[in-house]
Amino acid sequence: MELIDWVQWPAMVVTVISAWFIGSQRPRRRMIAFWGFILSNLLWVLWGWHANAFGLIALECILLGMNARGFRKNQRNQQTCE
Repeated sequence: MELIDWVQWPAMVVTVISAWFIGSQRPRRRMIAFWGFILSNLLWVLWGWHANAFGLIALECILLGMNARGFRKNQRNQQTCE
């Protein structure tokens, strides 16, 4: 197994941890989740490029945009609550 093949495992772990944090009532934890999702999107794209998984790359780019949107909305909500 090549080194790049191992990227899928941290990508999976970061995705699962982020999914756990996204359900939090605390805006700070949700911000951590969005940063984690963005990191996992980048890791999945890196792995997908190596694996020629272009459907996965397209999906992760779309999810990256959705996570950036969620990040911005959560950031605005967090500033409103302060």
